[in-house]
Amino acid sequence: MSFSVLYKFLEELQQNNTKEWMDIHREQYHAVRDFYIDWLHTMNVKLAEIDPYYFDTPGKKAINRINNNLMFHPNKPIYKDHFGAGLDQVSKQGDFYIHLGTTESFIGGGYWHPSSKILKSIRQAIDYNGEELKKILAKKSFKAMFGGLVEDTPLKTAPKGFSQDHQHIDLLRRKSFAVSVQLTQKEVLSANFEEKVLNIYKEMLPFRRYLNEAVTV
Repeated sequence: MSFSVLYKFLEELQQNNTKEWMDIHREQYHAVRDFYIDWLHTMNVKLAEIDPYYFDTPGKKAINRINNNLMFHPNKPIYKDHFGAGLDQVSKQGDFYIHLGTTESFIGGGYWHPSSKILKSIRQAIDYNGEELKKILAKKSFKAMFGGLVEDTPLKTAPKGFSQDHQHIDLLRRKSFAVSVQLTQKEVLSANFEEKVLNIYKEMLPFRRYLNEAVTV
């Protein structure tokens, strides 16, 4: 099996997003899901080889459910239009996230709209040593790969406990700290996709480690 089969299944699922269709094609779904889990397991091993602090995340733990949470989002379709997974996963946030879908595919990491507790910890780390984070963000290779932090609407003023003239106010006003690399299906289907994933992981690592240390210290 290949990623082309995975994409084809997702396209057919979105055209027939019902439980009835899924029940008929349940065997096909499990075959695609198992393929993705096996690939994730391979990446789990390879990432552990390049990162001594990597958190072991087997494929079955890494992969996300394909069902949308209709309790909180009742207007969404029953099934997602993508397969998502988080490697190096101590928790669901701060992991190395791989998203392969019909409308977009990307690799991301960091904290997107984290809880107030996590956000407070990140801001405290920036207050203590924001220069380190700015150095990471300013690195030439980092900017070439990610461009910068994922755009989000910042606070209009300084967060509580910080002055408006703080030297790192541009970072302190942020509500999210995440980066991502958009992928084309052609890139995912290419022979060097695994190498690309490893390169993205290595470039993102100092950024993710900074944030994860901030929320665990």
